[in-house]
Amino acid sequence: MEITADDLTKPLGLELRQGRRPSIRLPVAPILAALLAAMLGGAVAYLALADDPLAGRPHVVVPIEIAAAPLPGSSALDRRAAKAAAEERPSASEADDASVVSIVRPNGAPPGALIIRIPDPEAGKLAPAPDGRLVEQSRHGPLPKIGADGAKPWQVYARRAASPPGVARPSARVALLVTGLGIGHSATSAAIAKLPSPVTLAFAPYGQELEKHAAAARAAGHEIMLQVPMEPVDYPDNDPGPHTLTARGKPQDNIDKLRWAMSRFTGYVGLVNHMGAKLTADEAALAPLLREIEARGLVFLDDGSSPRSRIGAAAAGAKLPAARADGVVDGTPQAESIDKELAGLEELARKRGLAIGTASALPLTVERIARWARALEAKNIQLVPISAAYFGEDR
Repeated sequence: MEITADDLTKPLGLELRQGRRPSIRLPVAPILAALLAAMLGGAVAYLALADDPLAGRPHVVVPIEIAAAPLPGSSALDRRAAKAAAEERPSASEADDASVVSIVRPNGAPPGALIIRIPDPEAGKLAPAPDGRLVEQSRHGPLPKIGADGAKPWQVYARRAASPPGVARPSARVALLVTGLGIGHSATSAAIAKLPSPVTLAFAPYGQELEKHAAAARAAGHEIMLQVPMEPVDYPDNDPGPHTLTARGKPQDNIDKLRWAMSRFTGYVGLVNHMGAKLTADEAALAPLLREIEARGLVFLDDGSSPRSRIGAAAAGAKLPAARADGVVDGTPQAESIDKELAGLEELARKRGLAIGTASALPLTVERIARWARALEAKNIQLVPISAAYFGEDR
């Protein structure tokens, strides 16, 4: 037996079989990686191309059926629900206060009907102030003047009071002036916000932010006036304030004090006395003051507090547009008394066509006026600014 080198070196138990193919090993890891990549790529392509706004997030579609509502009144329950809804509906005055439209109840309208009327765009609109044509500079500050074109501050700065086109003329008109604004910030802001915009507001010349408050009042639609301190009978024990115009004062001194007051802010239509029972009873002392007011294109309102006032006669001599208030609404600052005075203005307005009242900016007075004004429309009474007394019924 021959032993070859191969026989000595080959491993025991391993014999080379003739005709057997060599085994092939597959690269498993690369293949798995390729398959995983292909699966991820397919998922990305599906999300990109498929119409799925939820991007594959799990979701459930639940069908909802909407049943037709039963006709109102078809059952007792429906009738009770309709009644409750009607009770919750705002009244005409509440809707009017909460919006910029007016609520009208024409004759023959069904009870509770709310008919909305879009206001005249010009109604209540105020011209910008100050108007450069109507301002004169002085050592005290800006003073009103008549423009070179003849424009007068009281006409330019007035609030329009005419009824909107297509609306019947009211049977009566009431003008209200609320005084004492500009001194207390909270009281002034409350009056501007709570009082109806046709109410005219008068500012005393002593506040720290008069221009700001006057501008805020006009922005809210209120026509404004200037209160001028005038000498009362018991002066100086009862003192209206600094720069008071006095009956015995020299005319030029009084005019200088008047110009100081007029320079405190701009945009007002005219002046109203603050106190002044002694000065307003002296026609000779009044005359030069009223001529100064007329020369500046303003009007004057007698607040009606003094029965001895001679403002009417003195204003006629000075050719000054002047009017006198018919009464002070809150001479007795109690709710019942204020309501009674306001009702009296209504009756007087029905007789004469226009009645004028003055009041202070006390919180109680402001609240009672605001409450009273909400009922005027139903009475066919129109609340108008003070300038209506000078323009007449055509504006």
